[in-house]
Amino acid sequence: MKHGIAMIVSGFPRYSETFLLGELLALEEQNLLAALFATKPGENGNVQPEIDRLLRKVQMVPSGTAAEQAAFVSAHLAGKNVAGIHGYFAHRPAEVAQLTASALNVPFGFSTHARDARKVEPSVLANRSKHASCVVACNSDVAKDIARVGGNVHLMPHGVDLKRFSPQSKKSSGVTRILAVGRLVEKKGFDVLIAAANHVQTPFTLTIVGDGPERTRLENLVNINGLAHAVQFHEVVTHEHLPSLYAAADIVVVPSVQDSQGDRDGLPNVVLEAMACGRPIIASDISAIGSAITHGSTGLLVAPGDPAALAESIDLLATHDELRAALSKNARAKIEQEFDVQHCATRFQRLMREVYAR
Repeated sequence: MKHGIAMIVSGFPRYSETFLLGELLALEEQNLLAALFATKPGENGNVQPEIDRLLRKVQMVPSGTAAEQAAFVSAHLAGKNVAGIHGYFAHRPAEVAQLTASALNVPFGFSTHARDARKVEPSVLANRSKHASCVVACNSDVAKDIARVGGNVHLMPHGVDLKRFSPQSKKSSGVTRILAVGRLVEKKGFDVLIAAANHVQTPFTLTIVGDGPERTRLENLVNINGLAHAVQFHEVVTHEHLPSLYAAADIVVVPSVQDSQGDRDGLPNVVLEAMACGRPIIASDISAIGSAITHGSTGLLVAPGDPAALAESIDLLATHDELRAALSKNARAKIEQEFDVQHCATRFQRLMREVYAR
């Protein structure tokens, strides 16, 4: 009886793609992860603490066309105990998974997250979704896209580690400490946050954690707005050190926008992590962020790209201790109920077994 699943990922490892760790590790723990292939190299430098177990298993696929990469994977899997091929993203990994599965005469499926689905031509995505044994969407925004083209979609959020990301007591400094975390790219909306910071009335500091192509532009915006005394950029950190940054923050802001190319976040990791840490959060009402944040209950939502509304919300939380406390408590409870990584990973593992193992 075949029961192993071969997973095809993209660049591996990547420090920002923490969402795949829980699911892949859940497969490995149940002896369902027969093989792990990466279609391109990952990043050097910081990696997440749990990644070592997967690095020992990953096989790098030589560069080439999707057909060439599928031929490489097929040759490695021929004759092995593999019941299905699952691509972890809707673009190249899913294409390689489909071609490999066809060559080995086993079912295929794929997971999709946000930008990866928008990298695929709509007609191609529709065809791929209809032929997949399952499509896993981690947020309601991209799930709607798949359902719209007729795919068999399963909505399964990734979840967050409740032990690693947990509420910690903190001492007030008299200055509101604002934290933002994410890649420094347009869709994260950090330029909107900097513009909002220029209108915040209460004393504050702002720490932006991350790196990316927008770094220089954002630093220039800070200087132009005369905010160098209050805004600092912090290097990328892994899950080993990130909880301490959340613990030190009074407010976490997620100012996501739709960028000039039409790309947008789904449900960013930072939303779930901050909520798990019991931090009051202000986020843009865009994509699937509202599936975790209920305005006025588990956080505050503002219109994307609106610096004035963002500044007003920051001042509101900075001056209302009871509101911050209520949002913090409700946010942690929401995560415990719906986004526990152990529960979410178990759901994913069970679906993979149901769809592929036989």
